[in-house]
This record gives sequence, C-alpha cells and structure tokens, in this order.
Amino acid sequence: MTPDRDPERAAQRVAAARAYVDALVSHDPSGVSLHPECTRVELGLKTGRNGPHIARGLRRGPQFRLIHRISEFSADVDGHMVATRYWVHVRPKALGLAAHVHESFVVDEEYRIRAIVARFGVPRRRV
Repeated sequence: MTPDRDPERAAQRVAAARAYVDALVSHDPSGVSLHPECTRVELGLKTGRNGPHIARGLRRGPQFRLIHRISEFSADVDGHMVATRYWVHVRPKALGLAAHVHESFVVDEEYRIRAIVARFGVPRRRV
C-alpha cells in the first residue's frame, strides 16, 4: 500500500493532529509531536514560528485558556495532510459559545506535525 492509502499510517497522522487539538483543552503539549521547524498560520497570520514556540503557546497562551471543550471532531487524510473540523467551546461556559474550526496539519513520515493552518469562525451560541 502507498502511504496515503495505508489505514494504519492515516490513523497515526490523525492521532498526531488529535493530540494537538486535545492540548488546546488540556494545555499540556507533552503528547504533541511537533517538528522543531513546525509553523502555524491562523487566519492568514503566522502565529507559531517553530515547534517549541507552538508548544509554549499551548501550555501558557492566554488565547487557549478560554477553551474548555472540543466537540464534533472529524478528520480526513490525504497523504501527509490531515484536514480536521471541530467546534471549540469557549469560556464562560454559561454563555454556551463555540466557534467552528477548520485546521489542516502536515504530518511527516515520523508522525511529527510540520505545519498547521487554522481557520475559524466567530464564536456563537451553541446549545
């Protein structure tokens, strides 16, 4: 099987992306495999200059402290690209606000995230 048709490789690539998404909630990047030269682009702006910078943001970034839950996670794999979609639920919980996120990850042969591109909408009430 070719790498982009191998279900095991695809599952490992999805797991790498999911570890990043889970760290948005846990604020613990220890399970996220980021390549040292990984970059992150959010809404067209570079927000992560390398792997350690992105990990620090996950751990201490105030923008991620608002996140309390992820729901409806789905992922599609095309070769090294993992395209994810999910809802990110933000504080205060009582308002019931969530934003729809489309995030793409380039995951290398060692299952390290090499690039992240994120797009998301404005948080809205979601019950």
